[in-house]
Amino acid sequence: MSDILSAENLQTYYGKSHILHGVSMNVRPGELVALLGRNGAGKTTTMRSIMGLTMPREGNVRLLGEDTTKWSPSRIAKLGVGYVPEGRKIFGHLSVHENLLVPPTTKGPWQIKTVYGLFPRLEERRTSKAGKLSGGEQEMLAIARALLLNPKFLILDEPSQGLAPIIVQEVMRMIGRVKGEGMAILLVEQNAFLALQLADRAYVLGDGEVVHEGPAAELAADRERMEQLAGVAH
Repeated sequence: MSDILSAENLQTYYGKSHILHGVSMNVRPGELVALLGRNGAGKTTTMRSIMGLTMPREGNVRLLGEDTTKWSPSRIAKLGVGYVPEGRKIFGHLSVHENLLVPPTTKGPWQIKTVYGLFPRLEERRTSKAGKLSGGEQEMLAIARALLLNPKFLILDEPSQGLAPIIVQEVMRMIGRVKGEGMAILLVEQNAFLALQLADRAYVLGDGEVVHEGPAAELAADRERMEQLAGVAH
């Protein structure tokens, strides 16, 4: 089977600022790939380039066998790509359950009942306003909402950001369970240590360029190199 994601030579700008300098990466079926790097390395811009939110000036993106380089984000989502952006973007004035009713009903294993099974805390808070949830609960809700689209590929941008360590561990366990169901995942994380525990392979960005790629276990085992490339958060 062809790659779920293949990005080649992405050159992306914000105005006159050249942010990505020839970024290339791929994700294979059933694989969890970590995209690591310090703040400002270009991780979120890479996600935006893949999702059609900030189109690259050069290079191309293929998702699920289609050349999606010039596609809109909504068209990419309909192809089968779930995206949980940094900042979660949930509807704070709606209840948890109402948030889960927002995505259109799709056929597949992920239904409201199954996401409540994955995130029991959400079922406990189903009538609570989403804006009143903790940061960890909001992250769970954002992931659950993306899963309800039954995507073939899931992109998570900084799911651990701003969360207490014990909650980060819980969110990462849930991501591991989703991977266990066979979902291909691109996990964008500043917390290199945790991301590498889940990932099959890793890319590290530095100043808008890929400075390392390889098996996640190899990078995790080389603590000094991990610190040098991406920093280590516990």
